[in-house]
Amino acid sequence: MIDNGITWPNGARCAVAFTFDMDADSILHLAHPTDAHRRVSALSQLRYGPSIAVPRILDLYRRHDLKQTFYVPAWCIERYPDAVAAMVKDGHEVAHHGYIHEHPSELSRDEERHWLRRGIEIIERHTGQRPRGFRAPLYNFSDHTLDLLLEEGFTYDASLMGDDVPYLIQSDLGDLVELPTHWGLDDWPPYVHMIDIDYMMSIKSPSEAIAGFREEFDAAWEFGGLWIAVWHPFVSGRLARLRAVEGLITYMQDKGDVWFARMEDIAAHVRAEIEAGRHVPRIERLPYYDGPVAVEAAAQ
Repeated sequence: MIDNGITWPNGARCAVAFTFDMDADSILHLAHPTDAHRRVSALSQLRYGPSIAVPRILDLYRRHDLKQTFYVPAWCIERYPDAVAAMVKDGHEVAHHGYIHEHPSELSRDEERHWLRRGIEIIERHTGQRPRGFRAPLYNFSDHTLDLLLEEGFTYDASLMGDDVPYLIQSDLGDLVELPTHWGLDDWPPYVHMIDIDYMMSIKSPSEAIAGFREEFDAAWEFGGLWIAVWHPFVSGRLARLRAVEGLITYMQDKGDVWFARMEDIAAHVRAEIEAGRHVPRIERLPYYDGPVAVEAAAQ
């Protein structure tokens, strides 16, 4: 079913990345800039991520000998430096996820560049290295994002949903490795119910949610795909949910022939395979459109 698969390291059938976006309360301040500080219950729900869930997730990774990737808005790095320091200490990648979870698709090119560069500076100051990867907040990659990432030396993006395996996104300035995922691997649809940001879903049990994630993994394993979870500490870091996550990790490890890797390592592998001539990737030219699509009005 996958026509343009890639060979994974050590004969693995698929590549797996458990990525966590540690948004914390940035999303509430973005949604309610004038009164987020008064929404104490919502703040407590979101602050649970860096305060309670991240240490729990890091402990889980240590037990299973995993090195993974966290996407963290730079404002959250400044606000919760101990959580980020713990990620770095354990050898995990800290990648770019905006400044305060602003949406690039709603910004001008100059505004987007400003927040991208501010985030780079903060990540470099707190982790000791420039970020190599980027995920647009809420996947809101803009028509300027690719060029800006190329200008700043990023090696991969993880915002798009255009394939089941890595591919290249290209502009006149060059190309980046795209590591795609999709909403079926995001933990918001099955778990999140937040009145304060007008996101109200019917909450599923961990067994229901993890069954969907496991089926997605089984298909990736069968066909040689890429499985990238997009989860959030305040969501999947809750007790019953993280217990289910550990069960999924054990299931994957018992199944075998799975490459668990940080996103930057997956991107580096893809680039090495391309440069060695062992893989010819699919290429998508961005942006898809130069402007709004003109639709002819109906005759009166």
